[in-house]
Amino acid sequence: MASTGDILTEKVKDAGKAATSAMAPIIERHPLQRLESPSRTVSAAIHILGIANFVGCFRHLVNFPTHINDSTGWHFQYLTIIGLTLATITFVLGLLSDILLSPKLFAYKNLFSVCGAPMEILISLLYWGISSIDRRLVVPPEIHTEFWTDLMFHLFPALLMFLDLVLLSPPWTIKALPAFGLSGTIAVGYWMWVNYCYSYNGFYPYPIFELLDTPKRAMLFGGSAVTMAVMTLVLKWAYGSLNGVDGLEVAGTPYMPKDKKKI
Repeated sequence: MASTGDILTEKVKDAGKAATSAMAPIIERHPLQRLESPSRTVSAAIHILGIANFVGCFRHLVNFPTHINDSTGWHFQYLTIIGLTLATITFVLGLLSDILLSPKLFAYKNLFSVCGAPMEILISLLYWGISSIDRRLVVPPEIHTEFWTDLMFHLFPALLMFLDLVLLSPPWTIKALPAFGLSGTIAVGYWMWVNYCYSYNGFYPYPIFELLDTPKRAMLFGGSAVTMAVMTLVLKWAYGSLNGVDGLEVAGTPYMPKDKKKI
């Protein structure tokens, strides 16, 4: 018959094994995912870098106010700031999943990425494309921003979201029809939001909106929605080109990594 000391020793060993197992979780990543994520190394570093850029953008809006600061809708009238907010949420969820090694937070991060990454690509294309024609169409003449600040708002978020996708995420499963449906919903929602703010402020956030009549603005919004949907499919294709294609992936089912324990 085992003595009390032996029983206590066995319980201590069992508790030690359980503690060791709990302290060394490994998240089973998708086979096509290039780098370990969530993780407290490279993945966390990329997410911290992104959050630092996004926080710097919001600090700039507060430290260098314009007439938009005092208007209805604040800077959220700009598609740029809406996209920046989505990118911030995505990277905060990514960093939390890195710190906590949480599959659930990681899955939520990937869901926000499906919306945020194509939007950031769209924002960069529209801003730099229109600016190359006439910068005054997207930035009022009285607002001056340094070139580095422009990059922080209109280039780095797209690059960071792209890196998160191709390096730290499983492949997207979204198909063409849902992609167009998502971008169309966002375009309609933004149309309603911009017009709501206009009803109080008497001006549009982007000067180009002032120059276009309603049908032409509708064409601009519609074209942007199509471009965003196409960017979703292009990003999905780019991921497959860089990381490979998984023929067993179930369309429409977001990948949920599993916890594995190693003693």
